[in-house]
Amino acid sequence: MAWSPEEMCKIAAQTELKDGYYVNLGIGMPVEVCNFLPQGHNIILHSENGMLGLGPSPRADEVDPDIITAGKDTATILPHGSYFDSATSFAMVRGGHIDLTILGAMQVSEAGDIANWSIPGKMIKGMGGAMDLVAGAKRVVVLMHHVAKDGTPKIVKNCTFPLTGKKVVNRIITDYGIFDIVDEKLILVQKPASISIEQIQQSTEAQFVVGC
Repeated sequence: MAWSPEEMCKIAAQTELKDGYYVNLGIGMPVEVCNFLPQGHNIILHSENGMLGLGPSPRADEVDPDIITAGKDTATILPHGSYFDSATSFAMVRGGHIDLTILGAMQVSEAGDIANWSIPGKMIKGMGGAMDLVAGAKRVVVLMHHVAKDGTPKIVKNCTFPLTGKKVVNRIITDYGIFDIVDEKLILVQKPASISIEQIQQSTEAQFVVGC
């Protein structure tokens, strides 16, 4: 079996979140990484709508409609957390103060290009903060399903959707494995025990090197 979304979030938390990091989690599956923060570590979660110190997803009795993420999901804020305006939040991103961003994507190329803000022909509300995050964060990790709902590969040779950034992705975590991008080359570094290399190759348009 492929990794479940919960397992993918746990892997992202265990392998990417380091003590002292300022981390931005994108909408969708990436924001669920907040529920698996390593115990005993000082990790500060940032939301581009103007918060530092996000906590885990709220229980039903903890929901406060005034505390939401950039994706409009309800959130909790830790005792040391703070609120501020969006301009200050984006100054943190553009100033290089975010150590790590974990984002979803529609496509990632073997060279590390990412497309995650627009699908041609579909109405969108705007690009959000993704373009700033991939340009300003020190490390960019994509957390996504390996194939789209129609079965087409999401790790491709070249992105066909509008780009969010070029050559910015450092790592891809999917339900089929973990891929590092080094010198514009894709390297498979870990996979579920029950998924074969052949299955991954059949579901991946891009060429990759097996490093596990």
